[in-house]
Amino acid sequence: MKNILVPLELSENSVDTMRLQYSIDFAKEIGGIIYVVKPFNELGRSGSLPSANQSLKDISINTIKEKLNSIDTKGVKIIALPLKGDLLESIPEFNLKHSIDLIILGAENSDIKNPYFLGEISGCLVKKTMIPILVIPENYSFKSINKVLMAVKSGVIKKKKTLGPIKEILDTFNAEMKLLQVKTPDSLPEDVEFHKELAEIITSYKSSENGTLFQGVLEHLNENYPDLLCVFRRKRGFFAKLWEENTVLKKDFDSRIPLLVLRGAD
Repeated sequence: MKNILVPLELSENSVDTMRLQYSIDFAKEIGGIIYVVKPFNELGRSGSLPSANQSLKDISINTIKEKLNSIDTKGVKIIALPLKGDLLESIPEFNLKHSIDLIILGAENSDIKNPYFLGEISGCLVKKTMIPILVIPENYSFKSINKVLMAVKSGVIKKKKTLGPIKEILDTFNAEMKLLQVKTPDSLPEDVEFHKELAEIITSYKSSENGTLFQGVLEHLNENYPDLLCVFRRKRGFFAKLWEENTVLKKDFDSRIPLLVLRGAD
């Protein structure tokens, strides 16, 4: 995870300063570079607009620099870049140029009037991008990751390098990982099989029977007190019930610890 992308201002409720500081602290431990980006929209074509568009670009850069001036960068290499156009459409091209290993997003704020855990843009990124994503709760300060809870329905992993980010985290922090396998009514016989690479990084194992993977995680999260929750992006996985919507409601899922969403394993 050498190249980490941190988008700014994904919603009115994003707390960018705390998330930036977490990202820097995390990159310091992992040995990564941070790309801080802020999207901006160019104005339509006109002979008088190039200077206006340059001004919008400059505003984006200055906004990023102002955020960075208020935090401790701890010697981490940080590259501030404006991102032209829609964030969701720009990330694939940005990824081709910079080979992003991880995107760090922020959960929505804890205001009781805000019903969302992930807003429209963040939820869409989790749903659609194949880049691993780390979701940080509001006002969450970085701390060492000693215990990881990975929740799965299936131990089958078909795509190469899917486990790369979590293996790097486990190695960096010398952390232990408990695997929670949730057996649901739609579980398949082959789900009980475990990919060799996954089996090698598990410290302990537990299974449970629940209606959904969501329910299994919520039931066991407080029992394990992990520093990180890890799930896969699968069509039958953690976010299966959310494929029709981009947002994630707090009533469906909320977390007080960071959530690592690995790329699709099937």
